Amino acid sequence: MEQATDSPFSELPEALVEEMLNQCDNLGQELSRSFQELFDRKEEVREKLKKMIKTDRDITFAPSHPTSCGVDGSYAIEKLLSTDIVAMAGVAVEGLAPPTEKRHWPKPRHFSNVLTVSHRYDSTNIVRAIMMAKEIQLACRAPHDIVFFDGSLTIPVIYFNQAFNSLKDSPKKLVDLFMKGNGEFKNIVVTFESFYEILRSPRSDKLYVGLPKYTTKSEIAEMLNMHGHEDRSLLTFTLKPGEYIGPLALKKKSDQDWHLNNIPKEIEKIASGVIDAVNNLNVIYYRPYDNFPVLRIECSSSVAENNQRLALLFESLRLQCGAPGIIEPYPLYLADRMVKHLRTALPALRKTTTQEMSLKWEEKIGNMYLAMHGYRTEFGK
Repeated sequence: MEQATDSPFSELPEALVEEMLNQCDNLGQELSRSFQELFDRKEEVREKLKKMIKTDRDITFAPSHPTSCGVDGSYAIEKLLSTDIVAMAGVAVEGLAPPTEKRHWPKPRHFSNVLTVSHRYDSTNIVRAIMMAKEIQLACRAPHDIVFFDGSLTIPVIYFNQAFNSLKDSPKKLVDLFMKGNGEFKNIVVTFESFYEILRSPRSDKLYVGLPKYTTKSEIAEMLNMHGHEDRSLLTFTLKPGEYIGPLALKKKSDQDWHLNNIPKEIEKIASGVIDAVNNLNVIYYRPYDNFPVLRIECSSSVAENNQRLALLFESLRLQCGAPGIIEPYPLYLADRMVKHLRTALPALRKTTTQEMSLKWEEKIGNMYLAMHGYRTEFGK
């Protein structure tokens, strides 16, 4: 449900627009060939995967009407001439409430911070880690049966590792926020304890899953010798509503093991447990409806190998994926729509701050405006 601008080509040269439009026919032909190949080989693929394909009816239990919420995060950095304005936020949104349940969180819950920091190339690394820490802490606070993450459960390991490697070269404000927390947003120890719980889902009444929208994983496609296709697109053409494949062991992106370098002493023990838990993650591909693409689900083995918990997860997905026109679980859609507006809000915050500063500025006001000017070309309008 994306909104197109009224004049998407207004800033482009006429010759460039004409050249791009002339390529649309070739683009459509290439895409059609790719899709046609998947469609033509659908039955062949189903035959090869018939021993792996299962249906949710085989593990259906009495309806339990699970509650759920979606968690997502975003960050933005305004690079000004003299300093940087940094904003990061995590948002948790309750899903469609079952008819038998009351709403647990009537309003979206969030953690957010807006800071000014000095220019540093490594700021992005630690900002992303703070954003991810906010998501993780919000997820563990959610009083719901199922918590959906917008993205892979392995992404926090990558972001945290990059942040630990950048601590010495990052602005002190960001380092303190990441390591010590601020207000309700707790310190790095709480973040890793929460992440460890998410990766294991030890409680029988609560489970956590990652649902990456964009993925390049192609283990099944390569097994079928269909190189050039990733698993979600291949299985969307193959699986029927209610069918799933898995659990499968989560494969590493490369031969290198999951790792965390330069770990602070206070989390060394829990970080080791986190890496072990990541190595034990499972993957399931599930298609809830005919008008819905296959979902890639990442979860702990305690969920993937337990039919009762798996049935609860599938029931929740069917409930949250039924909204027309939305091709992701409803709470993740809402969380994404909310938090991604952070990037459009930050320039407005910069302008408001500039106006407030100008009222109290006693020196030559032109220098202050130049200091608050952004690097990007659009700021020069």
